[in-house]
Amino acid sequence: MSAEQAATTEYPIDDRRELVGWYFYDWANSTFSTTVVTVFLGPYLTSIARAAADADGMIYPLGIPVAAGSYFAYIVSLSVLLQVFFLPILGAIADYSRAKKLLLGIFAYIGAFATMGMFFLQGERYILGGSLFLIANLAFGASIVFYNAFLPEIASPDNRDRASSRGWAMGYLGGGVLLFLNLILFTNAEALGLDEGTAVRICITSAGLWWAIFTIMPLIRLRTRGTIKRLPPGERYVTIGFKQLAHTFSQMQHYRQTLLFLLGYLLYNDGIQAVIALAALFGAEELGMPQGVIIQAILMVQFVAFFGALAFGRLAQRIGSKRAIMLSLVIWTVVVTYSYVMPAGVPAQFFLLAAAIAVVLGGSQALSRSLFSLMIPKGQEAEYFSIYEISERGTSWLAPLLFGLAFQMTGSYRIALISLIVFFIAGIVLLFFVNVRRAIEEVGNEAPALV
Repeated sequence: MSAEQAATTEYPIDDRRELVGWYFYDWANSTFSTTVVTVFLGPYLTSIARAAADADGMIYPLGIPVAAGSYFAYIVSLSVLLQVFFLPILGAIADYSRAKKLLLGIFAYIGAFATMGMFFLQGERYILGGSLFLIANLAFGASIVFYNAFLPEIASPDNRDRASSRGWAMGYLGGGVLLFLNLILFTNAEALGLDEGTAVRICITSAGLWWAIFTIMPLIRLRTRGTIKRLPPGERYVTIGFKQLAHTFSQMQHYRQTLLFLLGYLLYNDGIQAVIALAALFGAEELGMPQGVIIQAILMVQFVAFFGALAFGRLAQRIGSKRAIMLSLVIWTVVVTYSYVMPAGVPAQFFLLAAAIAVVLGGSQALSRSLFSLMIPKGQEAEYFSIYEISERGTSWLAPLLFGLAFQMTGSYRIALISLIVFFIAGIVLLFFVNVRRAIEEVGNEAPALV
């Protein structure tokens, strides 16, 4: 595919000012994951749907009968499905146009304003809530693709793990700070003259406002690099996006080590996401933890994960990214195994378990991102990170499905949770066979001194 080059712009790499600006997008967007998705929106949107339900507990969005209690789960699934379709096309367009910064800003503010719009979610407006969440979550996923695609451009191979880890750490800290402030507001709503619904809407809106304000930092400091191309005659960015994506998928078969890593990542990250999503259920149903204890544990995880991400970033500089990730997966396996024998009704041990998860949570994800960034061709960062993002989301049903089947067959949440270790073990085995240096050389990149 040929196109006339319009301009070529290069800037220094490992620039501290630019890296700090990049870190701040993690600080900005993580509040959507913590305050909105993890804590407040699910129960609140479900209550809105139930208020609109008929005597049988059913609602009818677009004429489709849906149980009110399932509405939020279906909306989450639909938003992920939309990401699977749109993100690769957006990634291809971003790489061709070199407009990652512009697209990052557009989708960040679409997501932020959709989140702020949830302030008007009350009464029986479940369709409004579902629509705004679809827009916000799709925009969130798209912005993350463009954000991640900057990493290979702004950090050298030897600095990649440290930069990725600091970004994750900033995300956990930002999400934790706002969640802490929102929990203070929510628990003191009555004293402040607020009803519970109004307090929830303020908390959700604050996440969108936080997202919008702190996105200014990366937009000011990130720079556009590389060759800007003009569209060939008769082409549009959408058609170019489809063609470029088709080329990328055909190209990937030649990068077997990258594909092997991606397969391993999909499996072990699926296990990680399942543990995160189901830990509260396990704590409440199997261990008898009160809701207050679970919320405190979620909050604690944000701050412990900040230090865990930084610690694993330093560890990777000593033993290499691959070994550090494998070590984190061993710890994940030990922690999940311990949950099988953990006594019920002992909050101290539940907090200890949550802290152990938090230590490896940020490290395993941050180092996976930086390692993958070394294994992808230059100029196609957004495309490959869109595949990285949707692959993670597209398989995120496997571990929850195994958890659900294990519980259904045994009636034990302990057995259901321990069944997830198969994902960590499979990830360790596949990573063992990944030749990182060969993967980096296959795509024509420079390998760091230690891999």
